[in-house]
Order: sequence, then C-alpha cells, then structure tokens
Amino acid sequence: MAESLRRLVNIGTFTVLQEKLERWLQNYYINTCDQNVARCCEIIELNAKVQGQLFKLLSVTAEAGGMYGGSAIIKSRLLPFLGGNFFTTGGAMTADASLSVLAEAAGKNRELDELQDMYEKSLQDLEGDLDDKKAELQDVKDELLDAKNEINRSMRSSQSDKMFLETEVQELRRKLADSQDEIVKLRARSGLVDDYQRELRNLRDELSIVSSKKSYLDSPKRSSDIYGSLSSYRYTPRIGSPCSPDDPVLRVRQQNLVSRWNDMYNQDRLDAMDTLRRFSDDHENNQRIIFLAVQESHSVAKLAFRQFKMKVRANLAATHIGPETLEEAVQDYINRNTDLYDLPGMVSDVIRGLNRSPKIFLPPDCSFAIVQPFIRESCKLAWQMNALAIPMDIAVATDAELFDNNKYRRTYDSEYTAPLVNHHVWAALMQGAKVVMKGEATTRRGASLGMSRRSRSPTRSRSISPSPRPRSRSRSLSPTRRSRSPSPRRSTYSSDPVY
Repeated sequence: MAESLRRLVNIGTFTVLQEKLERWLQNYYINTCDQNVARCCEIIELNAKVQGQLFKLLSVTAEAGGMYGGSAIIKSRLLPFLGGNFFTTGGAMTADASLSVLAEAAGKNRELDELQDMYEKSLQDLEGDLDDKKAELQDVKDELLDAKNEINRSMRSSQSDKMFLETEVQELRRKLADSQDEIVKLRARSGLVDDYQRELRNLRDELSIVSSKKSYLDSPKRSSDIYGSLSSYRYTPRIGSPCSPDDPVLRVRQQNLVSRWNDMYNQDRLDAMDTLRRFSDDHENNQRIIFLAVQESHSVAKLAFRQFKMKVRANLAATHIGPETLEEAVQDYINRNTDLYDLPGMVSDVIRGLNRSPKIFLPPDCSFAIVQPFIRESCKLAWQMNALAIPMDIAVATDAELFDNNKYRRTYDSEYTAPLVNHHVWAALMQGAKVVMKGEATTRRGASLGMSRRSRSPTRSRSISPSPRPRSRSRSLSPTRRSRSPSPRRSTYSSDPVY
C-alpha cells in the first residue's frame, strides 16, 4: 500500500491534471469546439485513471482493516457520491460550489505551506543570530579572563610596591619627627636672639628715618638752598594773577593732576593690590589699606604743605615790594618750586599712620612698607594738588556713612539697595565744593564701624623695610581678587575743559 501511494505521488498526476486545466483555460477562446471537447475528454480520462488508482488504494486500505474495515467511513462519505446524483448537477451542492470549496482548500494549503516556509526561514535566521551571539559572548568571556589575569598581576605588583613605599614613608616620618624636634630646640635657643635682633633692626630703621628727615629739613645746606632761593626770588609781572582760576599754569597743572589721579586708580592701585595679595588673602582688608594710604598721604601732604607755605610767606613778607600782593608772590614762588618737599619724611609718616589704624592688618612677618612705591606716588600727587592756587583734596570719608551718589559709585559686589557704606575703595577728588572725579565704595546692609580687626600684641613690631619675598611679575586674574573697574567718572567741573 505504501509503495503504491508513493508511486502515485511520484507520478504527479494531479500536477499534470492541474497544468492541463490551466492550459485549457488559456486557449479556451482560441480553440474550436472540437478541440475544447477533446481537451475535456482527455482531462476526464486522466481523472478517471487517477480515480481508479484511488479506488484501488481505497480497497487495499479497507482490506487492511479486515472484513468490515472502514465500512462506517465508506457509508458516510462515499455512498452518497455513488447515489443517483453522482453524475448529475441537481444534488445538494452544485458544480460551482464544489469547485469553489476545492479552490479554497487549495488556497489554504498554499498559505499553510508559505507560513511553514516563513517559519522555517525565520527559525534558521534566529539560529544563525544565536550562533553569532554565542561567538561574541565567547570572545567577551576571553577578554574578561585576560583582563582578570592582568588585574591580578597588577594587584600583586602594587602590593609589593605598597610594602616598599610604606617602608619609605615610615623612614621619612621618623626623619621628619627628628627634624621637628631639632627645630623646636633651635627655636627655643634662638628665640631671645631673634627678639633682640628685631628690636635692634626697628630702632635702626627709626633712627635712620629721623636722621634723614632732620638732615633734610634742618641741615644748613638745605636751609641755605631754601632761603637762598627765597632771597634771590624776584616776582615776574604777568598779565593774569597766579591765584586766578583762569591762570594758564593752573589749568594745565589741574589737567595733568586729574590725569595722574586717574592713572593712580587704574594702574598704581592694582599694582599695590597685587603686592598685598601675596601677603594677605583678605580682599576687603587690602582695599581698606589702599584707601587709608591715600587718606594718610593727603593728610600728611596737607600738613607739610601748610608749614612750607607759612615759611615761604614769612620770608617773603620781609622783602616783598611791588604792585602784586603777597599771596600772589607766594603762589608764584610755589609754582616755580613745586619740588621743595621732604618726600621720605612724608612716606614714613604715612606708614606710621597706617600702623596706628585699628581697621587694617597684615601678617606679623611683614609691614606696610611693602606698598611704599604706591605711598610715595600718592604723597607726590597730594603735595602737587595742595600746591595749586585752588587746591584739590579728597572728600572726607568714614565707614558706615550714608552713600552719596554724587561722590561715589558702587562696586560690582555691592548691595545696591543698602544705604550705608561698608568700606571705601577709592576716594572722591574734590576742588572746593565741586566733585572733579567720583570715588568708589562698597555698600552692604548692616554696615557699621565694627570692632578692631587687628590684634595688637605687645611683642609685635613692624619693620619699615619690605619683606624679602621675591616679587612675581605675574598677576592674578581671579575675578574675586582683582578686577579692573572702569575709570572714575568725571562729574561736571566747569564749562571749560580742565587742563
């Protein structure tokens, strides 16, 4: 039976029958009537042969089940076809309906075959991907194993290095402890000598300053120079008075001094801040030091110029004759001799004034002499401002005062709603009651005079000479430490340009 079925399948009769039906359909309208009948008979003969083979298979299959094998199925499914309607079209199912059922069954079979093919293809693809992933996983496992071996080797080598380094660290710590003990002993021995040397150095500095100042002011040569210049001085008549606001000399000097004041703010002040930053990190304290240095410079220069002018007036009064007034002669002499002042003495007085101030401080190993170049330039500028016929001065400023928008502008880190000044950064330049250039101040809420920020120890003393630390040419660009503010705004001074 199985052999007959295999032979029937191998012959492919149904495939041939299907091909003949398709070719007949293609040529149906081309063939003649006889040709179409011949084709139909050919297909019926082929179908009959196939049915004969199937009936043989049916009988053989039924015999394999015995005398009554398959009888129930034959009665229920085959006998109705062998009835009176087997060769007629008047049965329960028409020929078109049966053909459509067969077509649907064939379509479903084809769909099932296609689905099976797709499933097998996707299964093969998944198996291929799985094999690739397994290969990649194996590669990763190999890499991890290599990395683990490398880490183990590194750990073994680092442990050996660590043991060696720990031995070295212990040895260095022992040496450091011995060195510290030795330093403590040496400091204990040299403490008294250091105190004596410090006191001696301070006394020598004070003595040299006093001697230089006394020799400068009271030496016969200097006195003879001053008095000689006064005795040989002769007033030269001019068109305008030297005390007049329209004097050309006064206007030129005013413009030069205002320009120099602006340069002091933009350049000299920042250089001094860089110098202070190497010794103190307190930015606000450094700003206070610069402002107090300017204040002390103007105060000392004003006092020295007042004494100098009184001497000039006293000496000229004895020999003064002429149509000009005594004040004009004094001012003319001052204009011709603006360099007759004791600059080293004024610088020393400013440094002593800074040492007395309780609002500022520096580390014990340095003094305010580190900003001596800035103090020197500030004293020179203050003297020349006082030497004008209409002198220029800085505005009086105190901490916790009410902020004046006409004299000052706020710094970038100020609280703009605060009404009180916490500290001043730069002084306002005044000429009489007029503001020539605005200053700069920082306003904070709750600003007050506060307590002294610098502790004064009785054993602490300041040296006049600057600390021997090397000066670095590089400047810090930190925005919280040094920022170049725009130059002070010049308020309305007069309708004419300032010279």
